[in-house]
Amino acid sequence: MMTGVGATMVRAGRRLLSSLPALFGVLVFTFLLMRVLPGDPAVFFASGPNAGKEEIELIRKQMGLNKSVPEQLVFYLSDIGHGNLGRSMMTGQPVLKDLRERLPASLELTFTALMIALIAAVPLGVVAALRPGSIVDHGVRLFCALGVCVPTFVSGLLLIYVFYYLLGLAPDPTGRIDVFTSLPPQHTGFLSIDFLLAGDIDGWWAACKQLILPAVSMALFVIAPLARITRASMLVSLGSDFVRTARSVGLSWHKVVVTYALRNAILPVITIAGIVFSTMLGANVLVEKVFSWPGVASYALDALLSSDYAPVQGFVLLMAGIFVLVNLIVDVCYGIADPRVSIE
Repeated sequence: MMTGVGATMVRAGRRLLSSLPALFGVLVFTFLLMRVLPGDPAVFFASGPNAGKEEIELIRKQMGLNKSVPEQLVFYLSDIGHGNLGRSMMTGQPVLKDLRERLPASLELTFTALMIALIAAVPLGVVAALRPGSIVDHGVRLFCALGVCVPTFVSGLLLIYVFYYLLGLAPDPTGRIDVFTSLPPQHTGFLSIDFLLAGDIDGWWAACKQLILPAVSMALFVIAPLARITRASMLVSLGSDFVRTARSVGLSWHKVVVTYALRNAILPVITIAGIVFSTMLGANVLVEKVFSWPGVASYALDALLSSDYAPVQGFVLLMAGIFVLVNLIVDVCYGIADPRVSIE
């Protein structure tokens, strides 16, 4: 018989295999969508509309646009099968290399923003659920409504105006690190971690200062759904039979809330956190643009504006793969939080 770990790995493998048709559908849909968008990328990269026909045809041949759409799709799927995502006409580099260089920046920003959001949202949701209908509850709900209503680029610009322009507490919003700080040896791609591994505390603090404002700007937008689901789940848990039983046997209120109510209420929060993480990673393009953050979302937007097909297709495939992986991790975390839940 298989051990528990082995059985979990087998079930996880089945989940990954079942997601392959969805990834294939994303590949084909994105490919066809890029072909029906207006504009000719060959004209764009051939120095504008005044370029000669020979130059334009040469660019079209280099990009494979001289073939029919079915032929292009077959060659594209063949390249994907060999691990080749194509070459970006903007940077002149393979798309896989560009994504590998930029993905750590987006992951670091998204992880930090999600951590800030969870640290703020879970206590807010718990406090609001413990005092439903009170001033605290209404204040939390008002804060969540404001967080959803204010777009991320607006909150980002406001944070820059207050903390950089007025107070002078934040550094220039010009990327991951200021021009006067030397980059550490790359181990993880996360500058905050790489600086610590290199023992450079000053560099670590410089990287953290650059990271705080964009991470807070993203976190403000996702605190609302996390706090709301925490409040709703806590209200259900606090009204359940096992909580009333725990209170009736004389357990402390702190133990009842944390051990019994919160542990059962955290399951929907895990699900929403996974969805929020995937959404933030792909939708943080406005924050990356406002703070000049060199992430994959801003890279894909620049490619889309210039009709550079390969980077956009590679970005969508990357986001689809991360979404599948995050869902699998959420299912595993579900099983850890509640052993009654099966990964299947």
